[in-house]
Formats: sequence, structure tokens, C-alpha cells
Amino acid sequence: MFSKGSKIYSMTAGKCPKCHDDDMFVNSNPYIITQTMKMHEHCRCCGFKYKVEPNFFFGAMYVSYGLAVFAGIMIFMASHFIFSSGLTNSFIAILIGLVLLMPVIARLSRNIYINLFIGYDKDAVRKSDCNTEPYNDATSAA
Repeated sequence: MFSKGSKIYSMTAGKCPKCHDDDMFVNSNPYIITQTMKMHEHCRCCGFKYKVEPNFFFGAMYVSYGLAVFAGIMIFMASHFIFSSGLTNSFIAILIGLVLLMPVIARLSRNIYINLFIGYDKDAVRKSDCNTEPYNDATSAA
């Protein structure tokens, strides 16, 4: 289920939706705020262009909203029912939690959104074709 070839793998690992071999983002750490949304232009293994069309990732805002609502509900339930916090403290926990999760939610929403439209193709790349040298073409897709 979480192995190469499944959409969940590509979404959670931030891999190319076409070949699942290369990273979509320049830096794997989403908490480096200046590089949170910097994506490579294309996959160095299969050549897939991540920015499918201009403003493609605007649709990821809807996915981001859904993820943020889900995270907010989970934080509320944990703080209010498990830790028996009052409503005010629960909403403060939601605010803090969402601020801390913002970079992760932003990246995950892009990963989910592109995987809605692009499927895995096991024939897209052979291991011998994958160039593992560092990128020089990083661009901001924000």
C-alpha cells in the first residue's frame, strides 16, 4: 500500500507522480521556509514537467483547505476530549497546531493535487536513465 507504485507513496514521500523515483521539491525539509514551495522544473528520471500548465497548483488550495480542516478537527478532539482542555485552550491549540503544520499541509496538498491527475507509469523510466546528480534548475512554483 505504501510501496513504490501507489499514489499514497508518491503523495507522502513527495516523489514524482509519474515514475516515483525523484523528489518534486528542492529541499526535503518543509520547515526551511524560504524553500518550502520551491519545486524542480522537471523530473530528472523520467523528464515529467511538474508545472503541468500555468497556475496548475492553484487547485491545491482546495486540497489544503480540506487538510487544514481535518487537522483542526483532530487537534480539537485531542485537546478537548483527551486532555480535557476548555474551549479557549482547544482553539489556541488548533491555532498553534495549524501554524506549525502549515508548511507540511502546503506541500502535501500539492502532492495530492498533482497525483489526482497524473498516474504512475512503471515504464516511464529505467534505472539506467535516472540521473542522480544534484539539480541546478530549481525554480519557485509558488
